[in-house]
Amino acid sequence: MKLKYLGMLLLLIVLAFLYFFINPNQVNFLPKCPLYKTTGIYCPGCGSQRATHQLLNFNIIGVFQQNALFVLGLLLIVYHLIVTGINYYFKKNYFNYIYHPKTVIVLIIITIIFWILRNIPFYPFTLLAPH
Repeated sequence: MKLKYLGMLLLLIVLAFLYFFINPNQVNFLPKCPLYKTTGIYCPGCGSQRATHQLLNFNIIGVFQQNALFVLGLLLIVYHLIVTGINYYFKKNYFNYIYHPKTVIVLIIITIIFWILRNIPFYPFTLLAPH
């Protein structure tokens, strides 16, 4: 069990190292979005590789320019880790709203709205498309 977590941590470190030093805009060996390549439509995840590179280089504006939804995902992860950590280390029992039944529905609605808006070819919606 510990070996599995160690392997996942090692993979995460290698990926972070890769995305810190390699800008996905400047290389061709990183995977491209199949939806965008075939249809020209940005999916909700388009720009996430570039956003990861920007985040690891502490360019928060660059993260927003590549994928604003990426920031929401990061905030959800941080929230989950904080609540879980507080509950575990301080023996508290705070409710984690990520496990609320309606959270998934709200996140799906936000994702669909983001997906539609970032593909509208008029300002200010073009700001949501990856730059």
